Amino acid sequence: MVARMALPRLGGAPAVWNSAMLVYQTLLLAGYAYAHALGRIRPMAQAAVHLGVLLVAGAWLPIGLALGAGPAGVSLAVWVPWLLGASIGPLFFAVSAQAPLVQRWFSMASRGGDPYALYAASNLGSFAGLIAYPLVVEPLLTLRTQSLVWSAGYVLLIALVVGCAWHLPRGEGKAAARPTSEPATHRRIAHWIALALVPSGLMLATSTYITTDIVAMPLLWVLPLGLYLLSFSVAFATDRFLADLLTRIAPITILLFGGVMVGGFNESPLVNLAIALTLLFMASVALHTQLYRLRPAPDRLTGFYLAMAVGGALGGVFAALIAPVVFDWTYEYPILIFAAGLLVPQLYLTRAVRSLWTTPRRRLLAYAVVTVLLVVLAGLTFRGPSDLFGDGHQGLTFIVIALIGVIAIGARPAYALTLAVALVIFGGWRAVELSLEQGARTRSYFGVYTVRDRPGVRELDHGTTVHGIQFIGNPILERLPTTYYAPPSGIGRAMSALDPLYGPRARVGVVGLGTGTLACYAQPGQRWRFYEIDPVVVHIARDTGQFTYLRNCLPNPTIRIGDARLSLEQDAPDSLDLLALDAFSSDAIPAHLMTREAFRAYARVLQPKGLLLVHISNRFLDLEPVVAALARDGGWHAAKLFYQPPRYTAIASASQWIALSRDPATLAALAKRGGQWQPLTPRAGLTPWTDDYSTILPLLKWGP
Repeated sequence: MVARMALPRLGGAPAVWNSAMLVYQTLLLAGYAYAHALGRIRPMAQAAVHLGVLLVAGAWLPIGLALGAGPAGVSLAVWVPWLLGASIGPLFFAVSAQAPLVQRWFSMASRGGDPYALYAASNLGSFAGLIAYPLVVEPLLTLRTQSLVWSAGYVLLIALVVGCAWHLPRGEGKAAARPTSEPATHRRIAHWIALALVPSGLMLATSTYITTDIVAMPLLWVLPLGLYLLSFSVAFATDRFLADLLTRIAPITILLFGGVMVGGFNESPLVNLAIALTLLFMASVALHTQLYRLRPAPDRLTGFYLAMAVGGALGGVFAALIAPVVFDWTYEYPILIFAAGLLVPQLYLTRAVRSLWTTPRRRLLAYAVVTVLLVVLAGLTFRGPSDLFGDGHQGLTFIVIALIGVIAIGARPAYALTLAVALVIFGGWRAVELSLEQGARTRSYFGVYTVRDRPGVRELDHGTTVHGIQFIGNPILERLPTTYYAPPSGIGRAMSALDPLYGPRARVGVVGLGTGTLACYAQPGQRWRFYEIDPVVVHIARDTGQFTYLRNCLPNPTIRIGDARLSLEQDAPDSLDLLALDAFSSDAIPAHLMTREAFRAYARVLQPKGLLLVHISNRFLDLEPVVAALARDGGWHAAKLFYQPPRYTAIASASQWIALSRDPATLAALAKRGGQWQPLTPRAGLTPWTDDYSTILPLLKWGP
């Protein structure tokens, strides 16, 4: 909710979500440390202090953004956590201490009751809240109403804490609050931290990997985080059957699914998605179950939860902050899969397998056979990956790895070696080869960009989405706009109308640079400026020489780096004749660019007869009703051109463009330039998006 509030002010950078997760992990750690420190005083004094903290934090109600725009020159990586912390920090700090503190109170009040089942209930509540937000809360309530409802819930929480405090022991000395059980060793604490670190990092790494290399589906971020929270409920439940069952089969799942996921099969993205989520859930349940098995006595549970919070924070820092800087691909994903395999509890599957690894002579023979088989498989990979991964060999390789792994489960070194080889031969080696190829792949906080050469063409991919294609080797074809920007497309028709509509000095703005394809529509005398949020994209399109659209057609363009909406709000009124909105890469929708407030900004920067072109091609969302509602709300005249090229073509892609203008004569003149422009199809009852309200649920494409 707070991150949604911040989008119009901070822009649609993924760093906003990463920063929100960082603030969450940091405040959770601080809250658990506070709960641990509070456990040193008398029970009633704990209640008094905690109620005081809750009341002081209540001064931040109702939830809203506490600060204005960031100071000039301050990095968003610094400013965003500061803004979010100042806005929600005291409230979340107080709330985050609830789980360990109330469990400790329950243990004292019940005199021997098991408090750990409450942690399962707490995470089940977190899971329910997470799923309810995009499915129920966001579609029904504006942000302002959400804030008020949350504030009412916070007041109710204070009342419930008072009720819990009423049942605490009274009149007992300080000694009653001191732990009496044996303290955990440093090695045990480190083990707790590691068991919490890996699932936390794997959750974020899974989110990054599936949206980068599998499918950039809307609402996809909810599923990994939801399954991560749900795994705590299973692992800490009173009934141990499901947790123990999933933990027992988790090593098999990690071994078989881990290699498959790193290899990836783009032709079956939904199958890959299901496998990735299953892998995350199984690994998380197994590692959290091991945490539960190693839990201390209830009088030391606050220290236990503090160690878990440290691990969770470290996992988040590694996957969300360190990995995008250190790696050029999502290498954190196979690394954390391997770490999960090392830490997950393992049991020999049969007595015969146990005998194989526990008898000295047989154990030496087993290690020798396993090592030789794995070396042979790895050697075939290095010698000719294409042979090994051909249709006739992939299934056989998978079966051999599976058989070796099943035998190795329980013998941790052999299992670790098998898992490592599986990760390498099913995709890790190909990833390394691409990383070693100069300029082939680049990573930023906004995604992974891969440059691929095919016969006669060069392609830029952002995750699984084509970001641009250019012909190579022919000076004429190198200047030809391709893919969604081909001459018969909606934007192509609009570009051909620039001179008749606005004269030889037309002013053009483009939101989203890509490979710079649109630059080859530029004519002498026109003034162009691009708005691009990611400096890496600018480097690829302008500086590396891999794509030459800018160099050939517009050598010195004006490029504004930063969120487009924020940049446009700083531009002079009536300073553009045409504005093309093409920022929806990898099927992600920056909702703050599709709101009433955003369209007012576009209207301000466009001259009265200007054209706004909106690219709405999307595999999962039907965005036409949103634009139709915004057009009706803002007094725009609109028409759509959905271009479908011939079945076999290397030049054009199917594209959906909507043209809008406040002057109907401008749209009429555009329609005369050719193309089957049609009126928009509004959807009854669809409310225009605003900075205070948006939901994508009604827009999901459920069919092919």
